Amino acid sequence: MHIGIDLRLHAYAPGGISRYARHLAQALPPLLASETLTLVQHRRESDPMDVPGARVCRAWTPPHHRLERWALGAELFPLKLDLFHSTDFIPPAWGARRMVITVHDLNFLYYPQYLTADARRYYNDQIAWAVTRADAILADSHATQRDLERLLHVDPVRITVTHLAAEAYFRPLPPEETQIVLARYGLEPGYLLFVGTWEPRKNLPGLLEALAQLHARGEKRVLVIAGRPGWLYDEIFTRVKALHLEPWVRFIEQVPGADLVALYNGAVLLAMPSFYEGFGLPALEALQCGTPVVVADRASLPEVVGIAGLLIDPDDPSTIADACWRIIHDAALRVRLQMEGQEQVRNFTWEETARRTFEVYRRVLHDL
Repeated sequence: MHIGIDLRLHAYAPGGISRYARHLAQALPPLLASETLTLVQHRRESDPMDVPGARVCRAWTPPHHRLERWALGAELFPLKLDLFHSTDFIPPAWGARRMVITVHDLNFLYYPQYLTADARRYYNDQIAWAVTRADAILADSHATQRDLERLLHVDPVRITVTHLAAEAYFRPLPPEETQIVLARYGLEPGYLLFVGTWEPRKNLPGLLEALAQLHARGEKRVLVIAGRPGWLYDEIFTRVKALHLEPWVRFIEQVPGADLVALYNGAVLLAMPSFYEGFGLPALEALQCGTPVVVADRASLPEVVGIAGLLIDPDDPSTIADACWRIIHDAALRVRLQMEGQEQVRNFTWEETARRTFEVYRRVLHDL
């Protein structure tokens, strides 16, 4: 059997979804017997993957193009694929005998106001067709599975939950290693940290309001916002100025993985007050580094952190400030959360993600 997996997004947006696809591609080969694996990467990829035992296809079709489903199908046709896995949910109209898709979240259905008009139109047009076209659907979390069932009326039999995992290099570091990296960024340990794309659903304005409340209580902490700009993010900078927080907020774009480990280690906590997350990988990365987390009580985040994090109401900045205050001032709480975090991360591995994914491949391919 010939299996293809879509890695094109990494050439355009090397964030959580593209990292998921690449880790899955790395973890699949040990599970293969007579199957052939082809990695479909974009021709503009500056960091192409070379997985032992896998073939490579260089595609011209960019992800999220309005003609993607037809153009990519035409490019895949000569490969004679038995199965194609669309890791960012939009399958081609043809090009393989079976289609598997991964749906990471349905935030565009919950919060259409947080997208540009073009993005809203694109996603709404694609999702209903995608879940109908797919022979099987993978979801990052049980929360996303429930959303698929409730919002799109997908039969639960067609959905398999395959949790994500943090990369192995996210780990506690000796303080001296952390300090070397922090010095390059002009940081001292003990800041609040946010990691992710700067877009409305991440609720950065709410986090900034919470930071202002901490400052009003006399707890003067820096907030480090690491990640990359997404869309409709101008309000973030407006809110920083309105709250007079300019000296206390640091924006750091495109942080290398090794530096991100140190940023987690140097933080007193990670805050993820998102209105919606399909999984919330930064929370798991922080736990694996021994950093306490404050997360929203919504969607997948409670599922990911379990009892290893403090839950807050993202609509109420005072609850964010209160949770941060507790972690900063309660040493026993910090130790407990760190211990619970080390237990929680053991539930998530890329090997298990690949195993469950491959079971779905086998099931879908069974009748060919």
